[in-house]
Amino acid sequence: MSDLSFMEKLLDGAEVGWLLLGDVTQYEQPTKYLVQTQNYSDNFYTPVLTAGKTFILGYTDESNGIYRASENPVIIFDDFTTANKWVDFDFKAKSSAMKMITSSDETKYSLKYIYYWLNTLSSELIEGDHKRQWISNFANKMLPIPCPDNPEKSLKIQAEIVRILDTFTELTTELTTELTSRKKQYTYYRDHLLSFEEGEVEWKALGDIIIKSYSGGTPTAGNSEYYDGGTIPWLRTQEVKFSDIDSTEVKITPSALEDSAVKWIPANCVIVAISGATAGRSAINKIPLTTNQHCCCLEIDPEKALYRYVFHWVSLNYESLKGLGQGARGDLNSGIIKSFKIPIPFADDPEKSLAEQARIVAILDKFDVLTNSISEGIPREIALRQKQYEYYRDLLLSFSKPEVEA
Repeated sequence: MSDLSFMEKLLDGAEVGWLLLGDVTQYEQPTKYLVQTQNYSDNFYTPVLTAGKTFILGYTDESNGIYRASENPVIIFDDFTTANKWVDFDFKAKSSAMKMITSSDETKYSLKYIYYWLNTLSSELIEGDHKRQWISNFANKMLPIPCPDNPEKSLKIQAEIVRILDTFTELTTELTTELTSRKKQYTYYRDHLLSFEEGEVEWKALGDIIIKSYSGGTPTAGNSEYYDGGTIPWLRTQEVKFSDIDSTEVKITPSALEDSAVKWIPANCVIVAISGATAGRSAINKIPLTTNQHCCCLEIDPEKALYRYVFHWVSLNYESLKGLGQGARGDLNSGIIKSFKIPIPFADDPEKSLAEQARIVAILDKFDVLTNSISEGIPREIALRQKQYEYYRDLLLSFSKPEVEA
């Protein structure tokens, strides 16, 4: 069945009316539900919500002033960013920048339908804009309501759209829950497999198990000769994210390679970011590439250690390595990284040592692919389901707009 015939069947001849969003919803700031303390703990039960990406700040034991969203769900709308969340669990609020949005009449307008439609809208914010968006902008948006003159039929159509979109949302939620569980397993096995008793291993500095270390440079920014039409992968530290790297966001030209400190790095190095907020993060380059000066690249000696074994160890000890940073920004350097210790099992028997490292790597790589790979693992499935959801959301909620909007 084509998309058009599906929508025609769903609407069954119904006209679509366009109503002001502010007329079909009620909204308020959560003043009555603000948390009084910041004594948050995961041992408490009531989540504390705020505007923005963090959303759940923590959990409180306060029992007064709880909004019972388990009985009356709401849309939490961030008045300054236009981000919104569907909330059907009880909560307290931290920020008065939020709007709590409900349907003005549930016999005519499904709040969940309104929530899904809100997610089809762009914020229309410009950089630096800090106006309250609900009153000044979103309340005046035109909302499509199928068959507004027949509430019973309208709600059936709205409910069917919600049912379809809920199905995709639930699939994504299940996969996300599964991903969380697998990440916990990965963490457990990594901690277990890379924990050794005294005398089981020999501790060596990373500098003792490498062939060579590399750094890089940054071609002069704004020089088109160094960037336009470039084909040479150039890695920046923000792309170092505990994963394999098979491409880079920026490419540079041969001229940039000749005129700057940039140099080729062989594939399968363990790359450690050394600067600022990214310091201590690690990755493996699966292709030859170049980097900026804020990367320390370790070419591991294959007769002494497996590069993936080193990667898993460095990733496990991210916090410890990051804690060695110096200065106001907490920067690392190649000396600090090459002095960092790694346990080498059966160091006096290279063949046995490499076999044991390979055994550990085989187990951890399976979890790594499952939990981190965007081409094979659960993250890929989540991305695909999200694309499906967005496709059907846009299909089901795209109606011909009126000629004149209010």
